Amino acid sequence: MFKKIYKEIKKYDTIVIARHIGVDPDALASQLALKESIQLTFPTKKVYAVGNGSTKFAYLGKLDKLEDYSNFLLIILDTPDKKRIDYKDYSKASSIIKIDHHPFIESFEGLEYIDDKSSSTCEILMELLLKTKLKCNDEIAKLLYYGLVSDSNRFLFDNSTSKTFNLVSIYLKKYHLKLSEIYTNLYLRPLKEKRLEGYISLNMKVTENGVAYIILTNDIISKFKADSASAGNMINNFNFIDEVLVWIIVTEDIKNNNVRVNIRSRGPIINKIAEKYNGGGHALASGARLSSLIEAESLINDIDLVTEKYLKES
Repeated sequence: MFKKIYKEIKKYDTIVIARHIGVDPDALASQLALKESIQLTFPTKKVYAVGNGSTKFAYLGKLDKLEDYSNFLLIILDTPDKKRIDYKDYSKASSIIKIDHHPFIESFEGLEYIDDKSSSTCEILMELLLKTKLKCNDEIAKLLYYGLVSDSNRFLFDNSTSKTFNLVSIYLKKYHLKLSEIYTNLYLRPLKEKRLEGYISLNMKVTENGVAYIILTNDIISKFKADSASAGNMINNFNFIDEVLVWIIVTEDIKNNNVRVNIRSRGPIINKIAEKYNGGGHALASGARLSSLIEAESLINDIDLVTEKYLKES
């Protein structure tokens, strides 16, 4: 399949690279790394990485402005279903390639490489670059490492396999990566975010079934001078609480007129519930987008029921 992907990339002069809404380091880093690799391999090609960015991840690089393209190849990364693509003109593409590590939801009707055993989309791209003529350099390798480390939460998740570590070993040998710089960029936080994290710790509610949750209204987020994306990205900071099996951060996003939900689990399967609420993801790590805070209460209740069932069956 990697050779077919390479041949399709080679065929088109214009290539657009998209990913899911609600950008995270794996999605953005995979976009920018693949763009740089294609341009390094084929200097005359026009390659655009598109979608809404985030100042929080500005250290990864800049995205391109949307334009009206024709006769182009669209590569969609890190996205299992069409409703979550952060590029509305995907139907105009002459050809589509999908590269993803989420469980399959729907076909994009093109070349599709899905490996839900991979830690990240960046891990898949590491292998793609090794097994094709697509070129790599220190900067591209750094971007791929950013995405892999972020989505595996520093190799803490079970999707960090021997293959993951083997690929990382190869890239560390071949390219010059300053790991301290990478980890500093990923995990350095302003004081206002740490104070918001403290607020979440103090005010998070926990159900009898071990579902921890907090609803952060715009007023609360504004009080700490943070934003909804920053609040949601704190979800992995609560991974290891003894009394908690599932934890949820709900944040009101006034700017985009929706409600973000980030969900993590240490057992109960949560992605099917997330899919019910305009979201999706992995079995133990998912997200959703809601139309109102009232809908969030329904989602929390559904998660609690799934967790209760999990406890009874365990």
